[in-house]
Order: sequence, then structure tokens, then C-alpha cells
Amino acid sequence: MTGKSELKIGLALGSGAARGWSHLGVIMALQDMGIRPHIVSGCSIGALVGAAYACQRIDKLHEWALSLSSWQVFNLMDFSLYRGGLLTGEKVFNAAEKYIGSDKIEQLAIPFGAVATELESGKEIWLQKGKVRDAVRASCAMPGLMAPYRLKDQWLVDGAVVNPVPVSLCRAMGADMVIAVNLNNDKSRIALTDHPLELNEQDSNANEQPFWRLLGGGKDFLNSMLSNLKQPNNTRSPGMIGVMSTSINIMQERLTRTRMAGDPPDILLSPKLGDIGIMDFHRAEEAIAEGKRVTELMRPQIEEELFYR
Repeated sequence: MTGKSELKIGLALGSGAARGWSHLGVIMALQDMGIRPHIVSGCSIGALVGAAYACQRIDKLHEWALSLSSWQVFNLMDFSLYRGGLLTGEKVFNAAEKYIGSDKIEQLAIPFGAVATELESGKEIWLQKGKVRDAVRASCAMPGLMAPYRLKDQWLVDGAVVNPVPVSLCRAMGADMVIAVNLNNDKSRIALTDHPLELNEQDSNANEQPFWRLLGGGKDFLNSMLSNLKQPNNTRSPGMIGVMSTSINIMQERLTRTRMAGDPPDILLSPKLGDIGIMDFHRAEEAIAEGKRVTELMRPQIEEELFYR
């Protein structure tokens, strides 16, 4: 089912770090309805999932996401404090390349574009040519967390800085109808005082668990070192990762609202993911289920737009 024969359906996948696994659930639910978008644009994690869809490897990415444990996520982190971010990003994108391919964007089965931000000028960059890996890596460079990416003499960072849900890019690529997924609209934001992530025995031995709790799952070094110190009102200070992620969520939510006011999608899907942290990539099953749920809930509106517009 694709609606009217001349109608090109676009899918705009928004930013949201680990919440982005819900994009997999959205795509799976759409496919169950017989809807296969003709064009896909993505920002940050949306670029990763969108690239996998465009190169027809979405099932493989789905399998990988579900297989990730908290310890495996930690092992993909290549820490560096000297390249403009907590992580260099090379390790995780080397692992992800098998799911997004090493082809050029122009060679993909489905038209694809990613959004990044030029660091010096703040200009929005649309990546529609060149290596898929380069485009996705640049779009995912969350400021402070992942190092900027240099591409064609430009330092690029996360597209969420300028366009968290790239509806405009999707339309520019020729979409007649755009289904957009906004991952940052859930009012139940993550608590600023980050909670440690539990590891099970197969993930890590007892000696390794404190290290993961220190750096994985949003519990930063300073917050751990000072965990027993109380403020005068007997409350803990917000953790560094909690402050950063919540601030980014607020920025993206307001920017998304502004951008969509000027260029609204035909269908907006807003999964409720407020309890999933930016580094909770091991919680794919929950995120995917929520993506499916919200898409199925919107089925009447989706079908109405497809057949009665």
C-alpha cells in the first residue's frame, strides 16, 4: 500500500541518541501497514537508521540493536578528551558500517539525505552525496559527547543543532507527503540526577561494574566522586551528563517546534521516550516497541493522508 501512485512518501527521522531505536519500530509498523517510504532524511541517530533503511539493511540493524547489552555499548566507546568530544566515535561507526554500508549516497536504493551543522558558521548542511558513513558520522556528532567530524574542509557537528527533525530536507528531496518522527517531545524528561545502569553477570564481572557505572549510562566521573556529598538542602547536584542531555533536549524540543511551525509534516509521530537516557542504547527493545505503538495509534490519520488528500 503506497497510496496514490504518483504520491512520493517521505520519512523524516529526528535526533535523540539512544531514543532513536524507536525509529526502527516506526519503520516496521509502517511496513506492516504496507507503507514503504520512497525518500528518507535523517538527523543524528535518525541519519543512522535512515541510512540503513535506504541501503535496505534495516533488518540487520534491528538485529544488532536488540543484541546490544550495556557492556557491549560501553566497549564501543573510544574515550578521548582531546578531540572536541568525550568520544572519538570511530569505534562505534566502524561497527555500524556493516549496517549502513560503505557505498556512496548516490548509489543507495532509496534517496537519502542527512543533516549536519557547520561548526564555524552554524550553517545547516544537507549531505546528499559522498560516502554514507561520512554523512552519518557527521550528523551524529553530538556537541560535547562525540568529536566533530571533518568533511571537505569543514568541521561538522550534529544536525540537531539546527534542524532536529529534517522535514524541510525531505520535501526538498521531492516528498509529496512527509511522515516525521520527533523523539524529544516527551514532557517526562530524564531526572537531572542520573541513575547508574545495572549490569548483569554476562555483561561484566563484579570488578568492572563500578567502572561502567562511572562512565556508561550517564553517571559521570565528577558526580560519582561526589556522590556522598550533599547540598545544604540535602539534595545532590545534577550530574554533568544529565545536565547536558536535558539541556540538549530542551533546545531540540523548542527548535523543532519552531521549524515545524514553518514547515509542518503531514503526519507527526511523537514516541514517549522520556525515561530513556541518551546513552541507553541497550534498551532497544523498549524504544522499538514504543515506535511501533505510536505508529499503530496513528494509523487512521496516516491512511487518511495517503488516500484522501
